[in-house]
Amino acid sequence: MLKNVAAVLIDGVQPFELGVLCEVFGVDRSEQGLPVYDFAVAAAEKSPVRIHSSFTIDTPYGLDRLEEADLVAVPAGADFAAREYPPGLLLALRRAVDRGARVLSVCSGAFALGAAGLLDGRDCTTHWRHSDELAARFPLARVQPDVLYVEDGPVITSAGTSAGIDACLHLVRREQGSAVANAIARRMVVPPHREGGQAQYIDRPLPQGRCDTVGSVLGWMERHLDREITVDDLAARAHMSPRTFARRFQQETGTTPYRWLLGQRVLLARELLEGTDETVDAVAARAGFGNAATLRHHFARWVGTTPQAYRRTFRDPAGAPEGAGTVVSGRGRDEARSEA
Repeated sequence: MLKNVAAVLIDGVQPFELGVLCEVFGVDRSEQGLPVYDFAVAAAEKSPVRIHSSFTIDTPYGLDRLEEADLVAVPAGADFAAREYPPGLLLALRRAVDRGARVLSVCSGAFALGAAGLLDGRDCTTHWRHSDELAARFPLARVQPDVLYVEDGPVITSAGTSAGIDACLHLVRREQGSAVANAIARRMVVPPHREGGQAQYIDRPLPQGRCDTVGSVLGWMERHLDREITVDDLAARAHMSPRTFARRFQQETGTTPYRWLLGQRVLLARELLEGTDETVDAVAARAGFGNAATLRHHFARWVGTTPQAYRRTFRDPAGAPEGAGTVVSGRGRDEARSEA
């Protein structure tokens, strides 16, 4: 269970990326009935630590604070791609994983995880500007340069600032359910869920002044997740050819219609499993999967567990999801190869 969180302070840390971790895990939202995390910022080097915007932070916590954390989070920093890291920090990161804790990086914080050897043999990501350098510096890492975040076992890596928020909310959703993650997102006024495999950026942005051509279609899809939906149907609603619609959808959302729809259906299924007593068959029908077998198939790929185990976990906080701790990529590699 995610209760104790430590954010690592390294010389040159970026304040906004550090603020992401403080906002998600360091704010007391108990008046909303939300969990309160035991949160601290811990200096990896001598305190006070220099922050990139020319000020310092003094903290009473050092690397020993990482020993009790369920999550150790490393924000981005200036020159993190090129610098060397304190041996004590690298040891603390490895020890955290060895004892079953999770580690999470925002943007160039991934270089600290790589220096600790935690990216070797794992899927990972960072900001697209640093992805080539990350791959070159850590050749055993499987760098995915075009995704928002990746979870591979206990290691979660994310791209730029907003992707760090996505990764944190993904972890909250995995550990504490959609209701908690959505409530935190509402307080932060950010989207409650962006799937990890969504593109970091658009290669060919739409010209200035063009309208959002798929926005109304997205709203319709959200309201009709229980229907059988094809690209041809969606293209007709947008008054485009299927090929043009699929291309514009990718440009405006960073993902494919199939992938976006599947992610929304899984999210709805999670919410129904948490908040209702409907049977798995009924949940499958309402979420647009048609039957329980299809729901189980996609649920296992996206969430890493079965619908029944997921429901038990979030109806009983002492439980643990079936398959927890297994490798789950933010992109869902097998399905990504067969996208519509």
